[in-house]
Amino acid sequence: MERLVKGIEGFVSTVYESERALFLRLAADQQPDVLIVTCSDSRVDPNLVTQSKPGDLFVLRNAGNIVPPYGAGGDGEAATIEYALSVLGVRHIVVCGHTDCGAIKALLDPESVASLTEVKRWLGYAETTRRIVERIGETDTIKRMRTAIETHVLTQLDNLRTHPAVAAALAASELELHGWVYDIGRGHIDAWCMNQRQFIDVQEAESADSSSDDWRSTR
Repeated sequence: MERLVKGIEGFVSTVYESERALFLRLAADQQPDVLIVTCSDSRVDPNLVTQSKPGDLFVLRNAGNIVPPYGAGGDGEAATIEYALSVLGVRHIVVCGHTDCGAIKALLDPESVASLTEVKRWLGYAETTRRIVERIGETDTIKRMRTAIETHVLTQLDNLRTHPAVAAALAASELELHGWVYDIGRGHIDAWCMNQRQFIDVQEAESADSSSDDWRSTR
């Protein structure tokens, strides 16, 4: 805690002072353009990775960057999504998974969290991911984990489309969906490329798909 308190002091004396105008503006309003759904993992910092400033991102974080299908539970997630679209008017939603995700490890090895009642219940919302990976049948441990992480991002995009606010915004061409995987060790992000049907470098994916009018509304 001492380190955190010192950090606050440093923030006030350096960051805040240099960005005073920004913070004074944000004190009255926020107008983020992006909702990012990512994991609670302490190694994942969406503002740092994207070099975004306060006010740029509306962030939804939970264990495993899970988006329960509409009506299935996870009311906090549903409320955040609805508010982001209906009140803030965000134009992009990013689901960002990451390497070495503890939630995905637990999903692939349920016995490892057998005694964690709430974790088991929460991971139930990711059952689709588990079953798809099981059906794929990848036996190599590293490849299986990567497949699970990528598959999980795509299933969360599918779940997002079940939310009325998302479906309405997509139908009106007022929203784009993006799937990312952040590699912690490499400091690199791959994104789902609809045209190539695979995860590739995020800049390449955005460039490859930019010519398609409606690629993000389908998988």
